[in-house]
Amino acid sequence: MQLNINGTTQDVDVEPDTPLLWVIREELGLTGTKFGCGIAQCGACTVLVDGVPTRSCQTPADSVTGTEIRTIETVEETETGRRVVEAWVANQVPQCGYCQSGQVLSATALLTDTPNPSDEDIEYAMVNLCRCGTYNKIRAAVRDASEA
Repeated sequence: MQLNINGTTQDVDVEPDTPLLWVIREELGLTGTKFGCGIAQCGACTVLVDGVPTRSCQTPADSVTGTEIRTIETVEETETGRRVVEAWVANQVPQCGYCQSGQVLSATALLTDTPNPSDEDIEYAMVNLCRCGTYNKIRAAVRDASEA
């Protein structure tokens, strides 16, 4: 099957129901996308599928053929992604950092669709779990990136 990942068409030989997460990590070696819970709840595995935050641990690979898949490895290729990463660094958001690739991609999707989000927009979009509890810093970074 062919998948468009980070702007490159990739031929992958996997079963159609193989979770996208395992294709990205094990077949393609892109390890920025993390395995967290395996049940699409925590968001560590978040990637963008046609710009929409998607839990890759529960997304069958064959369901995303013909789409554009973006991982954390290329987030800074867009202006919005660059602003988000800069705001993450400026606000010193990560502690352990495990959830951050999913957080950054969720924030990038939010700001791409809603450049000036309200507090409610941020609360609605930023639902990934952070075991370290950096939610206040995440919110501040999203706000800073929206104002940059």
